[in-house]
Amino acid sequence: MNQYPSLQQYYLFIGGWSVIGIIAAFYLLRREAPYGRYTSEKWGPMVSNKLGWVLMETTVLVSFFVWQPPTRVQWASPAGIMTGMFLLHYLHRSFVYPFMIRTRGKKMPLVIMLSAMLFNTVNGSLLGSWFAHYAHYPDDWWTSFPFILGTLFFFSGMIINWSADYHLIGLRGKHETGYKLPQGGLFEYVTSPNLMGEILEWGGYAMLTWSAPALAFFIWTCANLVPRAAANQRWYRQQFPDYPSRRRVLLPFLW
Repeated sequence: MNQYPSLQQYYLFIGGWSVIGIIAAFYLLRREAPYGRYTSEKWGPMVSNKLGWVLMETTVLVSFFVWQPPTRVQWASPAGIMTGMFLLHYLHRSFVYPFMIRTRGKKMPLVIMLSAMLFNTVNGSLLGSWFAHYAHYPDDWWTSFPFILGTLFFFSGMIINWSADYHLIGLRGKHETGYKLPQGGLFEYVTSPNLMGEILEWGGYAMLTWSAPALAFFIWTCANLVPRAAANQRWYRQQFPDYPSRRRVLLPFLW
């Protein structure tokens, strides 16, 4: 018995999932998600910030490999390379980044952790089942224009994301948890280069995989991070009267 839905059913689910992401974006443009600097106990029980990060980011790895076990991945194939790129991002996000952030004593609402776990379960399952059952790439796919350009975007975005994240981490002393105004690098041009980098990264991934689930992942990434970047700029301008007026939200010189 085939455990997978038909390709038509699969694409129909992805379409509906993408529409939900777009709706979520409009909601988040009006109300900040309550984690990080916007954390609020009004959202119910709280959990450790680091524990929350580890659990919600690890979820995507578990859900991905439930559908596509590592032993079944042909690592030297185009799909295997794509799986490795996905794994690189989430191994860092799950087991490195949470232990680097300086958020001692900080917490996040349990509902945020659980909603992120749901989001990652769906996206991880869609991508895992894609590579396990639906994806068919020619052996020379990595010489194609979408793969080359998408890979360039993916790694450029990853470098921007990681360097900006660690720049922000470095603004805090060992036992500090407050916020400071970042300076230098891409922070001179946009408020949230870390979010800009992650959007570029997953846009590149959608291109290099040329797949509907990766496109849905990109849509959800934008739905979460574009409103977040806009909220961050509003917050910085409220907290720092000398905030540079030339600094844009996500796109240097434009927005």
